[in-house]
Amino acid sequence: MINKIITASLPIIPKIIIGKVASRYIAGDSLKTAVNTTEQLNKSGALATIDVLGEDITSEEEAINTTKECELVLKAIAENKLNSNLSLKLTQLGLQIDYKFCRKNLVSILKHASRLNNFVRIDMENHTCTDQTLELYFDLNKTYKNFGVVIQSYLRRSENDIKLLVKKKANVRLCKGIYKEPPGIAFQSADEIRENYKLLLRLLFENGSYIGIATHDDNLLNDALSYISTKKKKLDQYEFQMLLGVRAEKRKSIISDGHPLRVYTPYGKDWYAYSIRRLKENPQMAFYIAKAFFGLEK
Repeated sequence: MINKIITASLPIIPKIIIGKVASRYIAGDSLKTAVNTTEQLNKSGALATIDVLGEDITSEEEAINTTKECELVLKAIAENKLNSNLSLKLTQLGLQIDYKFCRKNLVSILKHASRLNNFVRIDMENHTCTDQTLELYFDLNKTYKNFGVVIQSYLRRSENDIKLLVKKKANVRLCKGIYKEPPGIAFQSADEIRENYKLLLRLLFENGSYIGIATHDDNLLNDALSYISTKKKKLDQYEFQMLLGVRAEKRKSIISDGHPLRVYTPYGKDWYAYSIRRLKENPQMAFYIAKAFFGLEK
């Protein structure tokens, strides 16, 4: 009940409080702090994927600046010898402004990543972006093999999308999905979303795609670990993926058991929208916000 009340109240909670609580999920507001965080993650045995926060960009200038920042991230990864790749959202590159403009920006980043022998993950946003995101993937996959997409198990269309992606042996991050979507577009119950996740996981494995198993859900983690063990899957066929600031002990356990695990490491000044989604998802949200609000957070 408390959690629901605070979730509904997030838009009116002071931004400074949200920022204080959300700081556990963010690698600071600069590339330097993201590099420092990534170095610490690498020392702990984790891989990383660095993300420049921001979405729904409405000007070409902003999109070009984000493109340049993404290229700086790739350069910093190489210069600091980090075990990390890059994640980005197409709306950051101008998808909602002009498809061809966005494509041009993405190609620039992919070329940069290719020169540096690195990989780019294209995040999936809400369902209004799905068609164009996959269209861009299938278009550019003919030329560039150093990028992959994300599929969300709560979308009803995802099984069909994966059946197309595995034909290209696509590198896919599989997650539940976090955007609010209508019942006609997305499954609404936790059980349906979990069962679809398990189905999609098997489709990807059985068809030879590399999988980023992105979840913090014990039900799904245990299912994936059992499947990997039973089917004797090799370490070059998958990795687990988790968010910065979430379930650090579980992360350590998975790594200590010998599985590759990558941590999503976002940074930047445009942290608010991402943080709100994370806080809504986190069952401990009410506890953290209450502590911050009353000045008890250290």
